[in-house]
Formats: sequence, structure tokens, C-alpha cells
Amino acid sequence: MKEDYHKWYSNRLGRDFEMLVFGHTGLPVVLYPTSYGRFYENKDRGLIGAIAPLIEGGHIKVYCPDGIDRDTWYNKHIHPADRVRGHQRYEEVIAYEVVPRCMYETNHDKVIMSGCSFGGLHALNFSCHYPHLVSYLISMSGGFEIRSFLDGYYDDFCYQFNPAEYVPNLQGEHLEKIRKIGVILGAGERDICKDSNYDMSHKMNEKGITHWLDVKPRAVHDWDTWHAVFPEYLKAVINHYYKK
Repeated sequence: MKEDYHKWYSNRLGRDFEMLVFGHTGLPVVLYPTSYGRFYENKDRGLIGAIAPLIEGGHIKVYCPDGIDRDTWYNKHIHPADRVRGHQRYEEVIAYEVVPRCMYETNHDKVIMSGCSFGGLHALNFSCHYPHLVSYLISMSGGFEIRSFLDGYYDDFCYQFNPAEYVPNLQGEHLEKIRKIGVILGAGERDICKDSNYDMSHKMNEKGITHWLDVKPRAVHDWDTWHAVFPEYLKAVINHYYKK
């Protein structure tokens, strides 16, 4: 499998940023790491191996950007508002530094956003904030309420990154753009984030956001589950894309 390592200085973060890229052509897939995860996590945890046939077959090209949750959401040494602002800068790195590379290298004008656990939250937030850049969203075992990371603090800026609260209020042209995204919400029957996915599914239904809620019997919130479902979801996305 073709694997490339990229490192560059990001002015938005004021630091170096790293990323692994797998494949040579195909639909561009941005795959976030989980909580505390780095750019190599999805490879080391076997998730890239689980989708290797799709990469090697030229169906997808996968971009694994670094994660900075340790310095933002999980950083108890800074004010909660600064945690959110730090994540906003990270999201801007994805939008203005990572995604343009994805588009240029694959000759596609939109990307597939994906992630497991906390990465699922990031993928959904990005898709709702930048729907014009996203063709499909695959969230696996995501949790969509951020208040537990804010130590009781909350303001209008925090609200913008809390999909459990802002999705019910989506409207207008922005909502119409989100409705064009193919959305998959995956969770396990024994998943700690199962209820959050049922809740998000209900809120998306109320806003007319077509999606597939897939709750796997007996599955839990862990890598074995994601190894099994990610190839399935990607195959569904690939088939849908080429049938449009």
C-alpha cells in the first residue's frame, strides 16, 4: 500500500502539523483519530488495514491528520473557552490546509469526513460547519454533546461546537447544504455513545437530514467494532457515489 508522510508548519496552530496519507487515487477520505490520538493512530490500531483492499484497489485515498485534543478539549490547564477556540483553529487547519490537498491530489471537489468516537464528533462538526466541502459523513460511535469537556462553562461560541444543541436550530441555505451530505451514524448496541446517536438521528429527522442510523447488535465502543463497520460503510458510500 502506498503510504506518504507529510509535515508542515501551520500558522493557524503556530506549530508543525503531521499527517499520513494512504493510497494513490480514489475518493478522498479524511479520517480523524480518536481522543488523544495522533496521525498514526488509525494505522497502528489496524483501521487502515481493515480498509486496505479499498485503498489498494484505487477506490479511496485516506488522509489521517494529526489530533490535538490533548491540547484543547482535554487540557484542564486552560480556560474552557480557550479549549474550544483551540479546536476551532484545528478545524480551520483541516478546512484550509488538509482538505485542499485532498481535493488537489484526487481531483475531487468534496471529501468524505470520518472518525471513530471523539473523531466521529469532529467529523460531524466539520461537516455541519463546512457542508460545501463534504460529500459524505461517516461517524462511528460518536458522542455529540460537549458540555462535559467545559467544566460548567458555556457560551454562544461553545454552542457552535455542540451539535446536540445547534442541529435542531439549523435552517435556511446552510441546512440545505447539509441535507446534500450522505450521512452515516454508526454505533453498537452496547456502545457508550448509542443513546447519543439515537438522539442525533431524531434531531436530524426533525430537520429533514436524510441519514442511515446503523446500530450493530452486541457491538461495543471499541476498535474491533470499527474494523468491522468501516469497510461496510465505505463500500456503501462508494456504491452510492458511482450510482448518482
